[in-house]
Amino acid sequence: MPITTDTLRRYAVARTLFAPTTLARAIAKLGFVQADPIRAPARAQDLTLRHRVKAYRAGDLERRYPKLPIEEDFFVNYGYLPRATQALMHPRTPKTAPPPARRKQMDEVLAFVQAKGVVHPRTVDAHFAHGKSRNWFGGSSNASTQLLDDMHYRGLLRIAGRASGVRTYALPLGVQSVQDRQDAPEAPDADQSMDALVDVIVHKYAPLPERSLSELISHLRGGTPQWAHLRQAALARAKARLSSALVDGLTYYWPATENPASRRHAPHDAVRLLAPFDPLVWDRRRFEHLWGWAYRFEAYTPPLKRVRGYYALPLLWQHQVIGWGNVSVAGGQMHVALGYVSSQPPRGTAYPRSLAEELNRLRVFLHLPGTTDAVSGI
Repeated sequence: MPITTDTLRRYAVARTLFAPTTLARAIAKLGFVQADPIRAPARAQDLTLRHRVKAYRAGDLERRYPKLPIEEDFFVNYGYLPRATQALMHPRTPKTAPPPARRKQMDEVLAFVQAKGVVHPRTVDAHFAHGKSRNWFGGSSNASTQLLDDMHYRGLLRIAGRASGVRTYALPLGVQSVQDRQDAPEAPDADQSMDALVDVIVHKYAPLPERSLSELISHLRGGTPQWAHLRQAALARAKARLSSALVDGLTYYWPATENPASRRHAPHDAVRLLAPFDPLVWDRRRFEHLWGWAYRFEAYTPPLKRVRGYYALPLLWQHQVIGWGNVSVAGGQMHVALGYVSSQPPRGTAYPRSLAEELNRLRVFLHLPGTTDAVSGI
């Protein structure tokens, strides 16, 4: 059957919104879950997982993280991924080695963490008094916090968990000093590791326009700076092994084992409010092509210039993204403001019934009582 935009829409929805499963299996199936600290009404990672994990509640990932076979780390952006995937990116060797004074600080912190087991940044700062330093956006923050972040990125520390949202740190197995990690042998086959990481990207975000695939592989420079020079070759190998089709002048790629035209991709009468970074809507280029309108994340846009809202959640109905919703909680009540691309909600009884079901699921997810929601835009 010919591949059309409608085919790709149905395929994109069906392959990422799989039947809810356990938290560990959902993360393994997604391959990577992007993290974001904003809560409006919950963090992006929680909003992403609630559609894919049975009986998921806001905060479950943070509560259960220490016992899950996952890690926090940088991939194409920052988030959560299975340990086996994270291991493909390490030993990570940034472009610049730490100067002698910095290495001495790292060794001292490693010895401190080894003695304590798990440390909070405040504890490290109180012990070493590293002072303040300029952060990446021009402000000032504790130098100890920046040092811990750098050590985590280099693979010298791992995230052990979170205390009230603040990351706590522990030693990875087998690491006793900075030199241990720097002297570790490189992965036996860099090309093989890169191909495996590219497969994680494709599995999560397919079907992918060619330019989006290229950009995501380019983003691997953050997760694998030591292999930045291998990205173009990895892209060429990916194009050779993936299936593809030209649709409306755009070449799309997807795993060769999948069939976008399968009848199994029939849409369901379901409404879903999606996270701004949900894999279904993450690629703004694909979004505009498949759904015909521009969605932008506006949390950092000046209020007077916002079009959809501070944290507008894309509104999916069947296999169409028909609008957006802004959700807030006040006084134990959920407030929902909906907007539609066509200015009007879909006709008939199926949509309002499914919308009510989605709002009830969202209320339970947010640990709210079964009170009447304040909903506008129905």
